[in-house]
Amino acid sequence: MINIYNNIKRYTRRAVVLALPLCGMASVASCNDFLSIKPLNEVVLENYWTEEADVYSVLFSCYESLNSSDCQKRMVIWGESRSDNMQAGANTPNDLNQIFKENILETNSYANWLSFYEVINRCNTVIHYAPEVCAIDPNFTEAELRATIAEAVTLRSLAHFYLIRTFRDVPYVNEPSIDDGKSYRVPADKFDYVLDRIIDDVEAIKNDAVIRYAETTMENKYRITRAACYALLADMYLWKGDWQKCIENCDLVINQKIAEYERDYQRNPSSVNLELFGKYPLYPESQSGSNTLGLAYNKIFPRTLTSSTGMLSTRLYFESIFELGNYGNNIGRMKSADPVPTFYGTRETKTGQIGVPAFLFSDPVSSTNDYFSKTDCRRLENISVQNNKGYISKYAVDEVTITTTLSNSDMKVNMEYDNNPSYNWIVYRLTDVMLMRAEALVELAGDVEPGSTLTETQEKYYRDAFSCVSAVWRRANNKRVAANDTLVFDDYASSRLTMENLILDERQRELMFEGKRWFDLVRFCLRDGNNTRMLSKVIPKFQENGPAIRIKLSTQDMLFWPYSRDEIKVNPYLKQNPAYETDKSEKNF
Repeated sequence: MINIYNNIKRYTRRAVVLALPLCGMASVASCNDFLSIKPLNEVVLENYWTEEADVYSVLFSCYESLNSSDCQKRMVIWGESRSDNMQAGANTPNDLNQIFKENILETNSYANWLSFYEVINRCNTVIHYAPEVCAIDPNFTEAELRATIAEAVTLRSLAHFYLIRTFRDVPYVNEPSIDDGKSYRVPADKFDYVLDRIIDDVEAIKNDAVIRYAETTMENKYRITRAACYALLADMYLWKGDWQKCIENCDLVINQKIAEYERDYQRNPSSVNLELFGKYPLYPESQSGSNTLGLAYNKIFPRTLTSSTGMLSTRLYFESIFELGNYGNNIGRMKSADPVPTFYGTRETKTGQIGVPAFLFSDPVSSTNDYFSKTDCRRLENISVQNNKGYISKYAVDEVTITTTLSNSDMKVNMEYDNNPSYNWIVYRLTDVMLMRAEALVELAGDVEPGSTLTETQEKYYRDAFSCVSAVWRRANNKRVAANDTLVFDDYASSRLTMENLILDERQRELMFEGKRWFDLVRFCLRDGNNTRMLSKVIPKFQENGPAIRIKLSTQDMLFWPYSRDEIKVNPYLKQNPAYETDKSEKNF
């Protein structure tokens, strides 16, 4: 742990913030306020925290740090790479190749967690010093202080949440590293302890979070709002196994979206093409009367920019809850080192370092595809095929156009890649929350006794869960084709297992390549008490050494990553995951 904090402490005491604040993100401080701040490399800690602009500078650096290339690469690799969604692609570097071979060593660069602890420390710095500024600057009100702390606490909890899902036991840190007399060589805290702490932290501040920022629609997605707190709480309660709390927080998000739809869109249906799928307002895949699909993708994931304003020209934000991105003059602009063009592909290459197993992109009309139905637009939106190899198009592709006829088999896709690709990494969106709700409802209903039928309560919960899944599925499938390729409740309602698998499969289709799949598989393994379900999904992607990898992945310790060797060396209290002890971790499969 000292390795983390020596780096962060040096940054904190010298400059407080390494990153330039984002002018466009301030709703309570203007760009002129920020431009008047001294060059940050001239600021010393003791003289910095004097006015509200100082607080917002560091607060916005928390977002910028989480939006960094290092953090976003880990969101992809930690959340997806070991799942059945990904395999080696084109010119895959060694560290990434070893992950795809399940030969993860403590020397692998992706075992380094420093970038997430940098986020945590910046958040802790805001939480520590903001009250002092409130006491001396009358422009920084008590209400603004509470809202600011709510943002910092939620970002800190989100960073811890990524860490425990990846490493299991990690140090929970809620103080900034500004005291030379304090030792930061500390042991890792247990998974359950950290999860309980970050839940309590967000519960304590959720009502202080801003409901809606006054400035722009984008600001309501790029900054923590109350809905973002609810979404994070729902996710954390799902991992904790508190089904009722998960459902309650999901309902808070969903009801807010329904109210927003009724208030802002239903009055003027022509303004935004939303449709109700059951009770859930979502972007449809096509406009009424059109045989062109891809509309939902183009509203949720596009990156097209207008040259005059720097604003997204086709992007709409209704389904977004919280995402990482920049706006103003640098809205979503990526550098060559950023994860999407590197991992997923660019206009020039249309291939990336990460590939897709053949069973995901095989044509469901001419061959067996157990993942996508033949009418599912997401197969064509998520994956591109080059020379009979699959690559990721979600996020990398600027626009998708799918043409179809009334024939079930005739769906053709055209993908447009932007010359200057830019994107915003979505952390939570509406369909994710809907599927969390479905999972919690099924767990709340419990098992169906062998030889028995559903009780009245179980059927109510199962049908409610199914309505969430069905809405997501029906949006994604071409509604103009014959209705012989649909979900039927009775096909899945025979047991908790079949309902769980339905939800797990739909989460994969809907959230593919969004940093969710491996975490979903781990959550089910922990709940099941074994890795059987994960192994059935993941092992088919290994064309070599499948039996050896099956044995290797059979223990629950292997669900999590090793601590970096650098951290182990400097922190004697940090004990390596038993699955990665030296004699084991150096064995190649």
